[in-house]
Amino acid sequence: MDASSSFVLAVLTLLSASATGGCSSVDLPAAQPGHRRLLQDTNLAARWVHIPVPVAAQVPPSGSGSFPASSGSQSQPRRNHPHEVAPPPADLSGHGRSKLHYLSRSKRWLYWAVLPAVGLLLVTALACWLLPCRKSAVATIGPWKTGLSGQLQKAFVTGVPKLQLSELERACEDFSNIVASYPHYTVYKGTLSSGVEIAVVSTMITSSMEWSDHSESCFRKKIDAVSRMNHKNFINLLGFCEEEEPFTRMMVLEYAPNGTLYESLHDEDFEHIGWRGRMRIIMGLAYCIQHMHELSPPVAHPDLQSSSILLSEDSAAKIVDMSVWHEVISKGKTPRNGELDGHPEQVSDGLAGNVYNFGVLLLEIISGKLPDPAHERSLVSSAMECISTGDRSMVSLLDPTLKDHKEDELAVIGKVIHACIQSDPRNRPSMREITARLREAIGISPVAATPRLSPLWWAELEVLSTAEAS
Repeated sequence: MDASSSFVLAVLTLLSASATGGCSSVDLPAAQPGHRRLLQDTNLAARWVHIPVPVAAQVPPSGSGSFPASSGSQSQPRRNHPHEVAPPPADLSGHGRSKLHYLSRSKRWLYWAVLPAVGLLLVTALACWLLPCRKSAVATIGPWKTGLSGQLQKAFVTGVPKLQLSELERACEDFSNIVASYPHYTVYKGTLSSGVEIAVVSTMITSSMEWSDHSESCFRKKIDAVSRMNHKNFINLLGFCEEEEPFTRMMVLEYAPNGTLYESLHDEDFEHIGWRGRMRIIMGLAYCIQHMHELSPPVAHPDLQSSSILLSEDSAAKIVDMSVWHEVISKGKTPRNGELDGHPEQVSDGLAGNVYNFGVLLLEIISGKLPDPAHERSLVSSAMECISTGDRSMVSLLDPTLKDHKEDELAVIGKVIHACIQSDPRNRPSMREITARLREAIGISPVAATPRLSPLWWAELEVLSTAEAS
């Protein structure tokens, strides 16, 4: 038994003893054990030593006790039987009653004063015992947070969970369920035993000989950066997998079932997004990018475009960063836009670049036109001309399929676009200023811009259980 348990047991014993003593004080006025014993000793001495008992010590006449005498009682006193023990006197003097009353009040005072004091002592001792445990638990939490609590948060304190290749292979049906394939990586769709869908992204490198120290450094830095996002409009990292034989480097992400924003805007096979849906996407992007820019250190997305934005089941925006798979095969050591190592100029350029890309994204969302490198300059030039000639000219940039747009919202979006695509990065506003201006006009809160139903929590729970079991 440890010291804390022994202390609790001792306090509980003291509580029990105090409670017993307090209850006995109620019977004091009727018991009078001291007087009864004194009278018995006197009578016994008189019988054995043959000393006459004084008249004052004899039993009082019947009828003078606690109960009233019967109507047929005699007034003459009777003597005790030789073997009969004399009863205690029925009444005491005023001095005796005062003494008993004082003792009773004293014990009652102890009963009401000691027990609360002992209880307070017990609570204080428990608090002092639990406080160090609480402090030590908080101190073990890692540098990045997931926004989770309880068992999930405790499992994440050591970092992103490392998963076994066999588990991912089983979830992805032997890696036969390919969602997308690119020159540098492949995306598989997996299903956990709970039915929650995940995305498993794997490098195309199949040999450790092709995976340099630079590649490993990029991979681990990206895991750390993505794990710090913790935003509902960002594709969250659930875990990673690394094995040497067969060579494997994978990231496990939450799955967004509605494809990319690029496909929804430009592919006729995808469901059309109305004006209100596009405004919700714009606000989700603004909130998420502002969150990234205000992290410590700030994070700039290295490739912010419509193909890097996925849509959830209810068509909320979810930003994803796949740039690491290109970085691991690059020969140079120069970090890309998203890796801000603290140099003021580099940080400023990365954040300003995101602001410019956000302005181009706004143009693409409201116009439905492709801002590819061959046409981006013309799209930006058209926007600048329309905005400079008046708010009404912005209508000419609208996607013809949009029939329910709002003029006041379009006017504000036009001004934000104009501020974002300034050629001089120093003249571009911050994402905080952009978000505040858009929210004032559009009126969509951060909660309304995030996915309403997300299986992320259940996916994290099962992935963590698998990682702990292995």
